[in-house]
Amino acid sequence: MLGEFKQFIMRGNVVDLAVGVIIGASFGKIVSSLVDDIIMPPLGLLVGTVDFSNFFIPLSFTDKHFNTIAEAKAAGIVTWNVGMFGNVLFQFLLVAFAIFFFIVKPINKLKKKDKDAPAAAAARSEVLLEEIRDLLKKK
Repeated sequence: MLGEFKQFIMRGNVVDLAVGVIIGASFGKIVSSLVDDIIMPPLGLLVGTVDFSNFFIPLSFTDKHFNTIAEAKAAGIVTWNVGMFGNVLFQFLLVAFAIFFFIVKPINKLKKKDKDAPAAAAARSEVLLEEIRDLLKKK
């Protein structure tokens, strides 16, 4: 059983998947930092708050004003965390954009080259066969 497990783990697909998950987690941290620390603070200034992740709408009725989600939750106020959702959505779009342009697009380009190469070779061989046919007809 241990040998079978070792064989399963050492398959190329499993190792590739493990490497992909580890790199993906690291890339996710980089994107999170980019969004939270670089991009969202200027956007927060544009909407009038310094910390966009603390942009929320209180759903419970109260006269009190809360500066952060943590303060509102400590007071038992139900909040609609629009800023946090915006951060996560923006992170997702950045990751999707990066994956598309750095992984999917180059792979599609390689696949297109692979498809075009046999077609070009087939077209060339057809031309040669036609030339041979024409030469044989003349003889």
